[in-house]
Amino acid sequence: MGITVRAIDVGFGATKFVTASANGAVDCSGFPSLAFFDLGDKGTDPIGGKRKTALVPVDGLLYEVGPEVELAADRYRPRQLHDDYTETPEYRALTAGALHYMKVDTVDLLVLGLPVAQYGSKRTSLEKAMTGTFDLGKRRRIEVRRTLVVAQPQGALFDYATRNGQASIAKGTSLVIDVGSRTFDWLVTQGTKVIAKMSHSVTRGVSDVLMAIAARIGAEIQEEYRRLEAIDVALRTGKPLRIYQEEYDLKRYDKVVQKIADQAVLAMIQRMDGTHDVENIVLVGGGAYLFRKAIRRHFPKHTIHDVVEPQYANVRGFQLMGEKYVLERPDLFAGPGANVPCPSTRES
Repeated sequence: MGITVRAIDVGFGATKFVTASANGAVDCSGFPSLAFFDLGDKGTDPIGGKRKTALVPVDGLLYEVGPEVELAADRYRPRQLHDDYTETPEYRALTAGALHYMKVDTVDLLVLGLPVAQYGSKRTSLEKAMTGTFDLGKRRRIEVRRTLVVAQPQGALFDYATRNGQASIAKGTSLVIDVGSRTFDWLVTQGTKVIAKMSHSVTRGVSDVLMAIAARIGAEIQEEYRRLEAIDVALRTGKPLRIYQEEYDLKRYDKVVQKIADQAVLAMIQRMDGTHDVENIVLVGGGAYLFRKAIRRHFPKHTIHDVVEPQYANVRGFQLMGEKYVLERPDLFAGPGANVPCPSTRES
């Protein structure tokens, strides 16, 4: 068996992970970043149907995570939208859930990401916390032997360069913009080298848009409206939101969306101190579609490059970075299977 490299992007809105990788082709999957602690239903509905979820133990509690976790929802939505997210039991439960769906017994190298603003302060502690044995429940355990943490937009840049050739980022300055649920991240590089003082993140992401729209809806219907997931789906699909059997076209809130997007983009431009020397702009993240118009307004003379399935760009890049890391450091991964040329193989 070869060396197994896997990547997980535990976002504030969704958890994305790699299920297989070979010859540069990376297969990804994901589920909402919701982890409900178990109240005794064992992942079943009241009439006995089994949900597509996993129950993973963390700190003495069982947490339900997975593709159908919304079916386990109650009124409270356990979103962890704060700076200490990576230190919560929910973060570990989501990581364990991703490992569960990978269907491997051992991960020789796990690659994770952090928002740019947290990378320097939290990288070492996260690498330590996510290395070791994960209890996946039902007497199943998985060993993570080594963990590598990178800045989230680095994954997208590596993914873009791999798909388009290294020459695509070799000249001039590159700007990678990653629009996430809580954070708006950007990475400025010269070639592949990060310009740290111009790279950063601000807490102005998709969740801010959803909450602002929810507040406007609440004012109109004269009661609190909390269904952020329903707003998210309506925005992504372009379909009207239904409330009290009536349709609400969310296009009426476009000025709200653009105002929030403008705030994020302007914060980035101020940090960069000019945009004239930017050669490549790569836009990724699950919220890219909401912020695209604002980015175009502020970069009218630039071409903005898109990627296939932008929500998976970071985790694809994490995987490819991890495979490169293994090949460049064979001594760290010496042992059974270390002579296998490809560091990551597709599992059935």
